[in-house]
Order: sequence, then structure tokens, then C-alpha cells
Amino acid sequence: MWAFFQRLLDTSMFSPHGICLLWEPELIWLHVVSDASIALAYFSIPFALAILVTKRRDLKFGWVFWAFAAFIMACGLTHVLSIYTLWVPIYGIEGLVKAATAIASIFTAAALWPLLPKILTIPSPFELQKVQAALEEEETKRRDATQLLKQVEEAQRAMRESVARLTAVVETAVDGVILFDAQNRILLFNPACERLFGYQAREVINRNVRVLMPGGAGAGSDGPVPGFATGGETTGLRKDGSTFPMDLSVGQAMQDGELIFVGIIHDLTARKLTEQQLQQAQKMETVGQLSGGIAHDFNNLLTVIIGNAEHLGEQLKARPDLRQFADDICQSGERGAELTQRLLAFSRRQLLRPQTIDCRELILSMLKLFKRTLRENIEISTAFGPGTIKAFADPSQLESAVLNLALNAQDAMPSGGRLTLSTELAAIDEDYRALHPEVAPGAYALISVTDDGDGMTPEVIEHAFEPFFTTKEVGKGSGLGLSMVYGFAKQSDGHVSIYSEQGLGTTVRIYLPRAGGGQPLVDVLESEEAAPRGHETILIAEDDPFVRSSVILRVEALGYNVLAAVNGQEALQRLRADPGIDLLFTDIVMPGGMSGWELADQARRIRPALPVLFTSGYALESLVEQGRAQAHSVVLTKPYRKAELAQRLRDAFAAASVTS
Repeated sequence: MWAFFQRLLDTSMFSPHGICLLWEPELIWLHVVSDASIALAYFSIPFALAILVTKRRDLKFGWVFWAFAAFIMACGLTHVLSIYTLWVPIYGIEGLVKAATAIASIFTAAALWPLLPKILTIPSPFELQKVQAALEEEETKRRDATQLLKQVEEAQRAMRESVARLTAVVETAVDGVILFDAQNRILLFNPACERLFGYQAREVINRNVRVLMPGGAGAGSDGPVPGFATGGETTGLRKDGSTFPMDLSVGQAMQDGELIFVGIIHDLTARKLTEQQLQQAQKMETVGQLSGGIAHDFNNLLTVIIGNAEHLGEQLKARPDLRQFADDICQSGERGAELTQRLLAFSRRQLLRPQTIDCRELILSMLKLFKRTLRENIEISTAFGPGTIKAFADPSQLESAVLNLALNAQDAMPSGGRLTLSTELAAIDEDYRALHPEVAPGAYALISVTDDGDGMTPEVIEHAFEPFFTTKEVGKGSGLGLSMVYGFAKQSDGHVSIYSEQGLGTTVRIYLPRAGGGQPLVDVLESEEAAPRGHETILIAEDDPFVRSSVILRVEALGYNVLAAVNGQEALQRLRADPGIDLLFTDIVMPGGMSGWELADQARRIRPALPVLFTSGYALESLVEQGRAQAHSVVLTKPYRKAELAQRLRDAFAAASVTS
């Protein structure tokens, strides 16, 4: 092997390459310059590759660059040797270098071809620019999408807040809000509607809106609904079958391309009641003015009649038979004057001399008069509230009013009975004034006259205060007794009311301005604010729609949930259907053949431990004596204030828990 290398390195047998070029200077330097330039260029490439590989650690296939650098370096060395062999014939060394270069080139080529597919997958600068542009465009789109999404989220949040505000307004609105579509299907039914109509929202959603109108159940489902289509004043139908006046405002809008209707419902029950009371007050005022004018003219006529009759009687002293006629004329004139005086009392034109009156002392002082005046089968009793009850009124007129009421009570008890006279301090509040708008709220001295006679019908009560109205036989009553009491109370800035139930009797209450003493009004009002409250569900059985509406509002104001029934049969149906009812609050006298007592008995067969609160115009003691109540019954006497109602409700719950 060594001998082989010695032969390759031996230059004695060879001539330099310049001899082949005849040592022509131009050719010699052409080769020298060209090979030198090629060699320098080749030698620079490996340095550039080395710098690239060392600086760019992220380059893939870095070893290929090193192999290529070695191959280029060998190529440059061959060109240097080509220059050297022009003068020195070291062709063996030149051959070895070329052999090394061949090996490097073969290795590089052999490594490069398998890597070519992978190298081609590396993106070019143009592709990178395209990718960069695509990324920038995507980033722009992403930013736009993010901004759009943010705007959508803000819009959705604003919409949610708007819907929440609208929902809060609809849910808390005092008036009913109902939404229904062109097919009359109910889409929305707010809590105020639930209170007005007695339905839960889930019971009427998707049902025909005609179910809320009288006679609507039998009508077709297509076409406009009378009242609900046009709005205005109309009548609503409750779940319990009762009706109520309402004012309906209807608007329309488009939703998802379909027409929908929005109805705002305002309950007119209180307003109608107020209108009726005002109409009654105006009628009484008109009748009073007419009666006053008639009484004034009649007094002028009676003055002439009585005067001439007295003068004629004096002229007929010698004729007793004729003088008796004159005396009869005079007595009839005086009787007529008494009647006109009562007409003047009704028209509030009588002369009053008001002063401070102790109501207890006035009633006690009249007891002897009552015992002499009334029949022996009339038992007289008294009941006085705590403290001193003083009124500011004309004492003689008050005595006359009480006496008139006592005589009326005697006529209502032909077979005898009990007459109860009572006095107490009363506060007329806004709830009572809603039923009697002509009465000013405040503290009053209350005098009540109660009998246990036959009672009055609602029609009789409606006309009881009108002059000359009477249910007595001809010749047994003038019809001016209650009208005189009415006029006296009104002229005294007071109030008079009648509560009566057929078969139980009648109570007439005279409210007079309070003169001082007794429980201060502020204490009475504060006791109402501190009235006990509850959260139970109460079933109210009351046939009168106005009274029922008033009671529902007052009980709900105390925190209770309320269901209502118009008679005993419906109350029993509700008890069977709803196990969540916690107490029955029923009037004693109701139409339909079932009284409050009978309703309570049947209700306790369904629910033995059910608390029951009765309401009546009579105290429990009177009802027990008549055999109409048991001694442990809880009775709320009409009329009552919110504090009394609140306490009696809790008393009924307490009594039921003790019994169970």
C-alpha cells in the first residue's frame, strides 16, 4: 500500500502542465486567474453555510449543509491544485483530492435525493408570504368576529335587561296585562290578571280569550272577541262565575310576522261602587232640597191653619160641639208641623245647638224612658267601649234620633226580643271611605242600636233613609223616622249606616264627630299598622260582589293568598279541589240555600281541622243566644277595620290549633 502511494506521489516521471500550454503566458494566466477565482468562490461558500447553520438552529437537515460545505471546499481545493500543477507535476496528490471530492459529492448526492421530498415540503418564501397574508386576513377576521360577537353580546345583554325591565313592569303592574294572538289564544297572563279573574296563568295560557268574557264559552273561536277586540268599558268573567266591570285598552303589534294584541285591564268595581254611592248621595241631597222646600211651604200653610183654628176655637166657646172641630183642626196642624220638622231635619235645615255629649251618660239617662215607652217583651241591654266616648252634637236631637231607632226596633220585633244600645270610639279609614266616599276619614263617636228582629232586605236598606219610605201598614208609620236620623247625622258632620240580615235583625250606627277623650286616633291608626300578618291561603265565601272585592283587597294587603267563592256550593268545590286552603272566611247569610254555619259544618267534614272565621253584623253573644252559633265560634262583627280583621284571622288559626 505504501509503495502504491509512493508511486502516486512520485513526480520525477511527469512534466508540469504548463508544458502542455507551451508556457504561453496568456494561457497560463488565463488558467491561473480562472482557477483562483473559482477556488475563492468555492472557499467562501462553506463559511457562509457555516454561519447560516450556526445562526439558524431552527433549520431542518443542518447536517446536509455541513456535507455540502465539505464538498464545495474539496472542489475549491482541486482548482488550487490545478494552478499548482502548471509548474509542479503533483498529479498524484491532485488525483487523491479529486477522489476525495468525488466521495464527498457522491455522499452529498446520495443524501440529498432521499431528502428531496421532505425538502420540497418546506414552504418557499412566496408560500410563506401567502400564509402570512392568510394569517393576517384570518387575524383581521378574528378581530372583526370578536368585535361582532362583543356587539352581539352587548345587544343580547341590553335585550335581556330590557326584557327583565318589561317583565318587572308587567309582573308588578296593578292593572291586568294580557297578550293574545289573532286566533284569540292567550299568550301572557300577568299576576294582576290572576287576581282579577281568579285563574292561575298556567290554567289559561293557550286557551281562548273568550273564557274571560260572559257568554264567551259558547261562542265560536274564530273572529274578533267582543270587548277584547275593541276595548272600552266591558264586563269580565271570573273563574268562580262572577262578573265584574272593567276598562280595557287594546293595542296591537307584529311578532314573527303575526298580529298579536295587548290588553290592559283596569278593575272598575271600586269606581262603580263609588259612582253608586255618589249617585245615592246626590239623590238624597236632591230629595233633601225638595223636602226642605216642601216643609218650608207647608209650615207657612200650617201656620195659617193652626192660627185660624185657635182663633175659631176661642170664638166658639159657647158651642162646645163646634169648638171640638176647631181643636181637631189645630191638633192635626200640630201633627203636620211635627212631620215637617222631620222633613227639615232630613234636609239639614233644622236649627242645631251642638255641644259636648258623654255618649254613655246619654244612653243611661234614656233607659227609664225606654222602659216606659217600649213594650214589656222588649229586653234592653247596653254595651260600652273602654274609656269616655264624647261626641259633639245637639243632645236633644241625638236623643230624638236614638228614640226613633228604638221605636223602629220595637216594630221589627212584634213578638218581643232584645234591644242593645252601645257606644264606642270608631276610626273611619280609607277602606271604609272607599265604600262610602261621602264620609271623611278620622275618629268618631259611634252609637249603635241593634235589634234581633226580622231584618231588612237589601232593597229595603237601599231606600230606608228616603222620606216617606216605609214598610209598615198604612197609618202605622210616616216614613220619616230614619230620614230624620239621616239628616241629623249629616248636618252634624257625621254618618249613619244600616247593617241588616234577614232572620238576624238590624243594627243602625250613628257616627258623630268626636269631641275629645277616649283613645287617641293616632293610637287607633298605629294599631292598624301593627296588625298581625300571615302567608296562609284563605278561602273567602261572600255573595255580594262589592263586599267580596273589598274583603279580598284587605286580606291580600295583610300578606295572605286569597281564593273566592260566591256561595256555599262553590266554596265546597274549591275545598275539595285545593288541599292548600288553610282557612275558610264566610259570611253567615248567603243565597243558594246554604248558610255560613251549614257551609262550615260541611267544610269540616271534608277537612276536620279547618279553621273557620265567620262574619256578621251581630256579636257572637247575640248569635249564641239565638242558637245560631256555638260559643267557641270566631265571629268578626261588621263593619270592621283592618286591625280587627287581622286579629280575628289569627284568632281563628289559634282556635283551630287548640281544638285539634
